[in-house]
Amino acid sequence: MKHRSYKGKLLYLTDGQGEMGRETFHITIQPDGKRTMRATCEMDDDRLIRDVILTVNKNWYPLDAFVQLNIEGKHVGNTWYRFTDHTAECVGYTAKEGRFSQRFNSDNRIRFFGAHPLHGDAWGLAIWKRDKDKDPSELGMCFASSHLPNGGSGPMLEPADNSLTQHRYIGTEEITVPAGTFQTEHFQFLVDDYPPIDIWAIGKDYVPARLRWDYLKQTYDLVELTGDVE
Repeated sequence: MKHRSYKGKLLYLTDGQGEMGRETFHITIQPDGKRTMRATCEMDDDRLIRDVILTVNKNWYPLDAFVQLNIEGKHVGNTWYRFTDHTAECVGYTAKEGRFSQRFNSDNRIRFFGAHPLHGDAWGLAIWKRDKDKDPSELGMCFASSHLPNGGSGPMLEPADNSLTQHRYIGTEEITVPAGTFQTEHFQFLVDDYPPIDIWAIGKDYVPARLRWDYLKQTYDLVELTGDVE
């Protein structure tokens, strides 16, 4: 088989409390550049577990996804998503809404889908590089599975304006985390009225070595990384 793959783990470290969650991820990259992320996010303080499968094409445009959400040991919802050149659609079931479906049309290619894994946030640097020189009229719609900071609602298809993919590039930095010492690109994810999320990403796979969000008073450090990373 000619695909690449790698696996890793991030810890959620809350100021003054220590470990309060974790994310494990497994990424496969096909010869045509298509990549699939499988991520499980556990947030101890919110008693939240989220399972995500997200596939993007070689140009980092979303193709399809699945999100399942459990809070306090109870099923909140699960939803399947599909994205094309001009549409975003989903079919799901939540404890609140029951069975539902949504569909949105867009003049341009759907740019980004935020399903809330930390690794998905690091892919934002690839999206910024892809779109930074485009005219705003060329940019398609963005969506999220939830508008809550912890992703603890839905999961549904929540439209978002292009602020969802606004970034500020800081530069290259060498940082040391429990998984090792890495050359990274440091950038900030700018989220409307919230403080920016600082992200340090490794290589052309944009593996997150560290994230920091002052709003939640949390640092997220890479503690394990194995496989064929580029």
